[in-house]
Parts: sequence; structure tokens; C-alpha cells
Amino acid sequence: MAETKDYDIVIVGGGPGGLTAGLYGARAMRKTVVLEKALPGGQIANTEEVEDYPGFEHISGAELAMKMAEHAKKFGMEMVTEDVEEVYVDGNHRVARCASGNLYRGKAVILSTGGSPVKLGVPGEEEYTGKGVSYCAICDGAFFRNQVIAVVGGGDAAVEEAGFLTKFGSKVYVIHRRDELRAAKIVQKRAFTNPKLEFIWDTVVESINGNDKQVTGLSLKNVKTGEKSTLEVGACFPFLGFRPNSDITREAIRKDQGGYIITDFKMETSIKGVFACGDVRAQLVRQITNAVGDGTTAAVAAEKYIEEMEDHG
Repeated sequence: MAETKDYDIVIVGGGPGGLTAGLYGARAMRKTVVLEKALPGGQIANTEEVEDYPGFEHISGAELAMKMAEHAKKFGMEMVTEDVEEVYVDGNHRVARCASGNLYRGKAVILSTGGSPVKLGVPGEEEYTGKGVSYCAICDGAFFRNQVIAVVGGGDAAVEEAGFLTKFGSKVYVIHRRDELRAAKIVQKRAFTNPKLEFIWDTVVESINGNDKQVTGLSLKNVKTGEKSTLEVGACFPFLGFRPNSDITREAIRKDQGGYIITDFKMETSIKGVFACGDVRAQLVRQITNAVGDGTTAAVAAEKYIEEMEDHG
């Protein structure tokens, strides 16, 4: 039976920003809950190794996420597995409605909803998702030991994940629609010296092919010459970026052209009492350190917002 539960601060999403917000909310002696539909950590839970978080030269994303969650729980933060479908305003409350039917009412809400992978949008992609098409190398790479693997994309995530997949695949192709990568130079340097990586330039995937059980190959097209070809692979990992999960509020919320939520310096959105942090927020770069800083500011600002509400009765 669905329940309505009351909190001071309700945080939607358990990535680094959400967990940090949970820590600061709980430390401020506010009844704080983080609602997360999967494992703590969001995208970093799928990252094999984190090298750019201060204080940790080498740590897996999953381990860092668990440390963040356990730290916050020690101060009283609650973490609940829930899939939030909508956030809306109800008088002085900000309400998160979940797929379970449960309602979590807060005096303030912090959106830490991250993003979702951009799909290729080609025939076979949906059909073979889970049968050779994956958007998470660390989750599924081990299933394709000694097979030929294709990665689609040219940014940091694509090139880094391709490098990770060479631990399992006999060969990894990186398919990119341009003739040069967008990844950081240090990431490129590492990739170009990896003997198991091969790059296919100026090329797009037209379809993902397979049999009843799994992916068997890709249909490719060279965007400059128009030449078509096939590539035999056992798996395809598209890494084309992420779209922000910002379509969660019932009320209209201000966003930029990419759909990222616009906030002020307090991380407050255009909806009073609703704050945002991490990858869902419009900003220059999207790193763990950004999300943690955002979460800190959002929680402190939410606490001050609640204080002002209580002062004014």
C-alpha cells in the first residue's frame, strides 16, 4: 500500500552530487532522504577506475560511491531504493512521486538525476540491447572475452571505455564519424599506443545485425565516400554522450538548449525550493568534483531555504 513520508530534504538521485547533498543535509540535522532507483553512485558506479578525485590516486567508481554513501549514512541520511517519476509543488511541500506509488514530501527537493545514454537510433539497437549492445563497459565487458568488440564515439568516455574493453576483447574497434577524436590528449595518447585498439574513421553505424541470440556484426557507411561495409563483432558499445534527466518536474523548469537545468549560484532552479546538482545541471564540465561541489552548495542552500520558511511561519 502506497505511503506518504515526510522529510526536510528529499534528494532525487544517488550520484556523487546527491550523496554529498545527503551528507550535508544530514549533518545540518535535517531529516534527509536520497531516493535512488539503482546502486549508489550513478554513472561512477560503472567506472572501473577513478584517478582524478582528490585524495584517491586509484579507486574504483563503485568503491568511491559506497564510501560516499556510508559516510553520509553515519550522519543520519536515509537511502531508499525508489524510482521517482515526478516532482511537483504542493503548497509548502515539494513532492517526489515514485513508481511504487509512494510520495516523499520535503520542505525542499534537490534534483541529482544525472543523464541517460544517447542511443544510436539504428535498426537492431533496441532488439539486441542486452544481447551484445551495451552502454556500460564495466557491467558487460567480461561477457565478451576473446571476442571482437566495437565502440562507437570519439569523446573521453568512448576512448576510455574502449581501452577498458581491450582487457576482455581480442580486438576493439573504435568507430568515429569524424577523422579525429574529441577525447582529451592524454586519453588519445594512451589509446593510440594500445595494440588491441583500431580506429575506423569517418564512419557511422547504419544497423546492428545479429541472429536470434546475439550481435554478429555491424553495417557501416563511410560518410565521405559513401562506401558501405560490414564488420563482424560480438558486441557494440555506443558511447555518444548523455542526455540530462531533466523532464521530471510537473511545473515548467528553466533549461538550456541541451535540456540541462539552469540554476543560480545557490543551485536553486526556477522553481522555488527545488535545487539541482551534478550532471543534470547546466555547467562547463561534468566531473565528480563538480557534482560534489554542487551537492554541497545545494544542501547548504536548501537548509537555509527551510530555515527562512520556518522563521516566517
